[in-house]
Amino acid sequence: MKPGLYAWAKMFFWATTAAAPLLIPQAAAAREQIRIVGSSTVYPFATAVAENFGKTTGFRAPVVESTGTGGGLKLFCASIDAASPDIALASRPIHASEAAACAEHGVKDLFEITIGYDGLVIASARRDAPLKLTERQLFQAIAKTVPQGDKWVPNPYRKWSDVDPSLPNEKILVFGPAPNHGTRDSLVDLVMTQACQSFAALKTLDQTQQLKACGAVREDGAFVDVSQNYTITLQKLLMEPHAVGILPFSYLDQNGDKIQAAVFDGQVATYDNIFKGSYPLSRPLFLYVKTEHLHTTAGLKEYIAAFTSEKAWGKDGYLAERGLIALTDEQRRKESAKAQELLARP
Repeated sequence: MKPGLYAWAKMFFWATTAAAPLLIPQAAAAREQIRIVGSSTVYPFATAVAENFGKTTGFRAPVVESTGTGGGLKLFCASIDAASPDIALASRPIHASEAAACAEHGVKDLFEITIGYDGLVIASARRDAPLKLTERQLFQAIAKTVPQGDKWVPNPYRKWSDVDPSLPNEKILVFGPAPNHGTRDSLVDLVMTQACQSFAALKTLDQTQQLKACGAVREDGAFVDVSQNYTITLQKLLMEPHAVGILPFSYLDQNGDKIQAAVFDGQVATYDNIFKGSYPLSRPLFLYVKTEHLHTTAGLKEYIAAFTSEKAWGKDGYLAERGLIALTDEQRRKESAKAQELLARP
């Protein structure tokens, strides 16, 4: 796994939340149904647990909304009110600004659970041969500005073969995650920032200019933001000849008869490669729990227990069948122990 922003964000998160007092609103009324918002990547897994939870317990199935990581955390952090979301799904760690917004609105006791891994997949329809891309080539295809000599210029590449003659002589059309998705942050962290640093021309820019050059995607139609669920990206790939999409691994896993993954930096997105960390676009997935709601929302503790059970998130659990890459045995024991500590709170 590449550390990128993840290690920094994780340190900030625990530094700002570990000592926070448990705060439960005095006038909070009990709610009979769990509300979950956030990552479209984690959405299929949270939904599967919600459906199973509704069928096998005496509690109502939780309501799960796919809003994207950023949108979900904004809703989650906006209020401590009993009607506000109980859980935020995230395909990246919470940002410092988001943790600060939570604290500002009284949400001071967040609890983070790592539930598994995912891999960003560079996918295309099966009608074409799979692409073979490097990190640097993908950056040159989708970045707003690219280096030419010692200058940064608006992206001039219209075809993949313009980037590299070894690539197809076809127009660049990439359907990628919009800024409300945590996958967009992962794309910037795992691909664009890493590739950007390999260009000598980066040294000609100051720090602010570097952040802009490395993180901005093109806006000329070659990169199309998809703000909705990833099923839209999947549909676009099937409709648009030669288009490329950036998707979570679970969508490849569930639709392998329709789409295929590009070879990326010599590695293919498979369960084993992501589990071992050899696939360069691997990333962890998270649940953030509003612990102030543990005693005001019926079934919240039980849902967390269900999600972190071997039956669900284990290597042979039903979430693996949906495409979740399980944590290692040691990591699951550690996260399960954290969850049990949370559930044991009086």
